[in-house]
Amino acid sequence: MIDFTNKVALVTGGSRGIGAATVAAFCRTGAHVIVGYTTHTEAAREVAEGAGPDRCHPVRADLAEPGAAHRLWGDALAWRGRIDILVNNAGVYEPAPLDASDEQWYSVWQKTLQVNLTATADLCREAIRHWLGHGSGGAIVNVASRAAFRGDGPDHWAYAASKGGMISLTKTLARAYSARGIFTYGVAPGWVETDMAQASFAEDPASRERTAREIPIGTIAPASDIAHAICFLASGLATHATGQTLDLNGASYVR
Repeated sequence: MIDFTNKVALVTGGSRGIGAATVAAFCRTGAHVIVGYTTHTEAAREVAEGAGPDRCHPVRADLAEPGAAHRLWGDALAWRGRIDILVNNAGVYEPAPLDASDEQWYSVWQKTLQVNLTATADLCREAIRHWLGHGSGGAIVNVASRAAFRGDGPDHWAYAASKGGMISLTKTLARAYSARGIFTYGVAPGWVETDMAQASFAEDPASRERTAREIPIGTIAPASDIAHAICFLASGLATHATGQTLDLNGASYVR
C-alpha cells in the first residue's frame, strides 16, 4: 500500500486535469501538497478545499516568466519547510503552423520551451540542491508525452521537442543523482480527458471519435490513470525504475 504520510509534494499545473487528479491521489494517501497554478485561481482553491483542512496549499506562479520557477519553489518550501516529491506537470500545447508569421513562430517556441522544459529544469535544480544540502533523498516525476517518442502533428513541433527534452532530462538526472537517493521518473501519456483535450476536440467534434478509434483500448485515458502512475513512481516502491518513462497511452504507441 502506498503511504505518503508526513510527505510533502509540489505538483505544478495542479488546478486541473492530470495535476488536480494527482493532488487528490497524493492527499488520499496522506501527503501534504502544494498546488502550483497559473491562472485558474478558483479551480486551485477548489482542489485545495476538496483535499481537506490544511492538506493543500495553492501557490500561483506563471512559469512562462523566466525565474518564476525559482519563486514558486521558495514559496512552496515556506509552507511546510520541506518538499519530498516534485511533480512537473505544468505544460502548454500551442500551435505554430508552418506558414505562421516569424513573430508567432518564435513566440510559441519560446513559451513552449520555457514552460515545458526550462521551468521543469529550474524546479529540478532547486529540488536537487535542496535535497543534497539537507542530505535527504527525494523523488521527481516529469510528465512528458507520447509525442516525445512518436512526434506530434505538423503544427506542434515545439511541443514534441519540449517533451523529448523532458525525457532526456529525466534520464540525465537519474544517472547523476540516484546514488544520492534522488530518483527521477517520467510518465508519457497519450490523449487524456483534460480541459486541454476538450479544447482540441471542440475545434473538430468528430475528432474525439476518431481519436478513440486509434487507441486499441478504445477510450481516452482518465486523468486518474496518470495520477496513480505518478504516485506509484514517487512512492519508492520501484527505485530501480529510476530514469525510466512509463507509457500510458492505451497501446496507441508501443515502444
